[in-house]
Amino acid sequence: MKIAITGKGGVGKTFISSTLARLFEKNGYKVIAVDADPDMNLACALGIDEEITPLSKMGELIEERTGAKVGEYGSVFKINPKVDDIVEKYSYRAGKGNIYLLVMGTIEQGGGGCVCPASVLLRRLLRHLILKRNEVVIMDMEAGIEHLGRKTTENVDLMIVVVEPSKKSMLTAKRIKKLAYDINISNIYAVVNKIKDNMEKETFGKIFEEEVGIPILAYIPYSNEVSSSDLIGKPIDLNSNVGKELEKLFNKIINNKES
Repeated sequence: MKIAITGKGGVGKTFISSTLARLFEKNGYKVIAVDADPDMNLACALGIDEEITPLSKMGELIEERTGAKVGEYGSVFKINPKVDDIVEKYSYRAGKGNIYLLVMGTIEQGGGGCVCPASVLLRRLLRHLILKRNEVVIMDMEAGIEHLGRKTTENVDLMIVVVEPSKKSMLTAKRIKKLAYDINISNIYAVVNKIKDNMEKETFGKIFEEEVGIPILAYIPYSNEVSSSDLIGKPIDLNSNVGKELEKLFNKIINNKES
């Protein structure tokens, strides 16, 4: 199953992505967790303490696979580089478990939309992960809508738009919905994070349904434990209250797949 987690910055995409990855692992799945956010916080959320080198910074790898150096302008390079061994060779394992992290990194080159060796390699890798791998792939996407314009999330099985109770978050979700439909992603759901009480849940749910129209898969309560875990750089306890709410979300995703 291939899942893209998207939404406005600061809504909790990394928290949702990392916890779902751990729940899939807990239930016997091998998981490839992809950090496609320039902030690159997924490793910390998964409890990986190693120094992370993103793929976009691996100049030798990029040159080997594409035939061109990073930052080299006007060069001829392969547009279909070999990527099928990158998970095995360049991922970071979360503890001794069955989660393997790939950190994409950013393309620091003039004209961010240009075709350069690093961007070609990363896009080719994402396409390979979505279409060719049998593992569960969970992608923590960059904030906003840029990835939809580049079609990097095309062909995912499920797109989850994480929102919080705010107008800005709803506007981003509305834009994501339109662009997702433009590239034929129809299996799109929302997860509302940081809900403080039932009144806020009912009020926001009604407004979101009227203004955005993405089905809400789950409401995740605001949790001090999440803030504390972020502060010390540790994953949340899956047996905590918020962990159990995420487990309900996991079960809904599994049921969604089966149906």
